[in-house]
Amino acid sequence: MALTMDQAVDVLRAVGEPTRLRILALLAHEELAVLELGRVLDQSQPRVSRHLKLLAEAGLVERFPDGAWVFYRLVASGEARELVAETLSRIDPADPVLSADIERLQRVRAERASEAGEYFARNAARWDEIRSLYVSEADVENAILRAAGDGPFRRLVDLGSGTGRMLTLLGPRAEGALGLDLSQQMLNIARAHVADVGLERCELRHGDIFGTRLPGASADLVVVHQVLHYLGDPAAAVKEASRLVDQGGRLLIVDFAPHKLEFLREQHQHRRLGFADAEIERWLKDAGLAKVRSHALPPARREGLTVKIWTAERARQTQRSAA
Repeated sequence: MALTMDQAVDVLRAVGEPTRLRILALLAHEELAVLELGRVLDQSQPRVSRHLKLLAEAGLVERFPDGAWVFYRLVASGEARELVAETLSRIDPADPVLSADIERLQRVRAERASEAGEYFARNAARWDEIRSLYVSEADVENAILRAAGDGPFRRLVDLGSGTGRMLTLLGPRAEGALGLDLSQQMLNIARAHVADVGLERCELRHGDIFGTRLPGASADLVVVHQVLHYLGDPAAAVKEASRLVDQGGRLLIVDFAPHKLEFLREQHQHRRLGFADAEIERWLKDAGLAKVRSHALPPARREGLTVKIWTAERARQTQRSAA
């Protein structure tokens, strides 16, 4: 839909200011928090926030909270986005102001990656210890790829995205992807991993699996990977994940079969020691999904963990009518 004269004037006014143009140029590279923008621009948070407010009112950027932080990104599409893209394309890439901004942005990225790496290093033993209990990660991921299907997927949603491995694994098959997690540290790790593989249409947000606040039927592939065993109410999480699945879409759950490794509960905060097929199938059917399937990957060693992959689909309207 084309802009009206007044809308075009508002957009041009918003763009026609040096700091706001610098902000748009930075957001063209990636979504950024207000604090990060302030550091790159060497301006106070209130001043940066005022500029962002004007850009948001002109429909050029989107604002979304992420825990204690607030992130901004360019609007995904529309005439205003095209006008911004055209304006930025006309600027000399070697412009000294924008070049200095990009250099400072690179430093911010490097610090972010370093902090995320240190956090992961401090906690790596936990993941390594658990991974040693089941079949190789490569075998699990190959099975996940087969269970997800070839795609392409219009929208991938990864709930409890952790370090972002499912996003980097399945994201190349998706037109757009979104990862939610409650841990800001994990989100930082995921952001670094997503950037490393060049996934441009991938968002990372602070979010609760029990209340994602995402529109219903908004994804054709929803993934819940090694999350349910940490939860006090996994059935509620399955219900919320199912709500997001569009007609013809698929929910993919990866977790453990029932086991007796109590130390995972005592030392690694596992609330549930695996799930039976009948339990998962009941939750999925109660949530309105069908064609429930499961696949087991036995452990690499005795007394290990069996990884289970469950898939379920939401029937298309015509299929439900025919039934």
